[in-house]
Amino acid sequence: MARQFLISGAFASIYLLWGSTYFAIALGLQSFPPFLLMGLRSLCGGVILVALSGREIVQASPRTWLNAGLCGLLFFVGCHGTLAFAQQSIASGVAAIVLATIPFWIVLIDFLFPAATKPSPVILLALIPGLLGVAIVAWQNIGKGGVSIVPVFWLLGAALSWSVGTVWSRRTANDASSTLLSGMQLAIGGMVLLAVSFIAGEMPRFSPQEVSATAFAAVIYLVVAGSVIGFAAYHWLLDNVTTSLVSTYTFVNPVIAVLLGTIFLGEPFSPLMAFGACLVVVSIIAMWLAEYRASTVRRKRSILHLALHSR
Repeated sequence: MARQFLISGAFASIYLLWGSTYFAIALGLQSFPPFLLMGLRSLCGGVILVALSGREIVQASPRTWLNAGLCGLLFFVGCHGTLAFAQQSIASGVAAIVLATIPFWIVLIDFLFPAATKPSPVILLALIPGLLGVAIVAWQNIGKGGVSIVPVFWLLGAALSWSVGTVWSRRTANDASSTLLSGMQLAIGGMVLLAVSFIAGEMPRFSPQEVSATAFAAVIYLVVAGSVIGFAAYHWLLDNVTTSLVSTYTFVNPVIAVLLGTIFLGEPFSPLMAFGACLVVVSIIAMWLAEYRASTVRRKRSILHLALHSR
């Protein structure tokens, strides 16, 4: 019962909190340049998580640091940095919907480079309605002239970067807890993002006096809810449930992001976008059912194998 409660709480964190971060990024971009915004978010969140880990950081091996550095680059420079840069010219809801392609990339990577067992083909089929929903929303917005095609490709690249980081993080052995590992990845990614911000000339042009209270509150929310709580929950889920199941958050986040963007930012919404969101929900349900059935079959086979060999 306690384990189920933890799993439910962790999924609620990455479903709801991460869904609202697109809205928070849009608010933060009103005063902060993109790489500086995400650099502050990642570095501050990482420092908090590392501090919460106490002396455990001393025991981390060089291999763990190397893996954390690689994942930090993929998660926060390749994905979050690109996301914030793209959100300067694309609606927050549309950005979240394009990033919903992450499960497709993860499943494709697992199919092409399997670790233990390949994902069930049924799970791959379950992604189709959600991807179709993503295509409908993105195409409608592009057709209206509200979105350039270039940021969409940036976001697809960001989704691929996050997916590679997810698969790599899941497959590599680490001697650190999920809290410390999350902190290390966030801190390393944040430092690189701040370096990118400096090289891009964002810091010399940035004026702290011009930061609005709303943008400052958005940064605090991104650090606490998006990085500290959300990313720690994400890492814990990767260690306790299947990657394909964890990746279903990308199908819920767009729904939250579209609602917040429509209500508070006046972003476009139409019946066709609602239909796309419904297709996303269908994919979530289908993936859950497919994963549950696949795990049930594996469990029955394991029991049968043990029974046969115990005779």
